[in-house]
Amino acid sequence: MTTELLLVEGMTCDHCVMSVTEELTEVDGVSDVAVRLVPGGASEVTVTTEAAVEPSALHGAVSEAGYEVVPS
Repeated sequence: MTTELLLVEGMTCDHCVMSVTEELTEVDGVSDVAVRLVPGGASEVTVTTEAAVEPSALHGAVSEAGYEVVPS
């Protein structure tokens, strides 16, 4: 089991959290998603995986939800 911390910009409310969580949990290997919402800033999204997951798959899922991963 591994964890990956993503910084995501543009999230402002619980609906944003729900959208990002839903897209990330659809990625094969993702077992849990936890979000610390920072309205107006970069929210911390911790993704727990059971197996190795390509970062591009996680970034793509965030993009699909309508948000952007920014460098940490």
